[in-house]
Amino acid sequence: MTSHKTTIALAALAGGLLMAGGAHALDGAAAKALATKSACMACHAVDKKLVGPAYKDVAAKYKGMDAAKLAASIKAGGAGKWGPVPMPAQAALSDADAKTLAAWILAGAPDK
Repeated sequence: MTSHKTTIALAALAGGLLMAGGAHALDGAAAKALATKSACMACHAVDKKLVGPAYKDVAAKYKGMDAAKLAASIKAGGAGKWGPVPMPAQAALSDADAKTLAAWILAGAPDK
């Protein structure tokens, strides 16, 4: 039988892990700055279609996708997933930066 204090401690730990996404908390402002610096925001916006789809639409379409898979797609570029305009490859992004962007996009591109 577990004590009340142990139950509370375990609940707090589980909540912290969920909020941290398992490894670390997503810094939305830093991710948005990375997207801007990497020229992603020239074709994408958070909540409306520009040249490419809105990040909120990407998050909805790929809900539940592993960030590493989306990161690979960002680095490779592609065509035909969202219409006739191809997305250029972002091969110069580090794997870590691509994964940060992917996690941010999958989270709905939060500001914070």
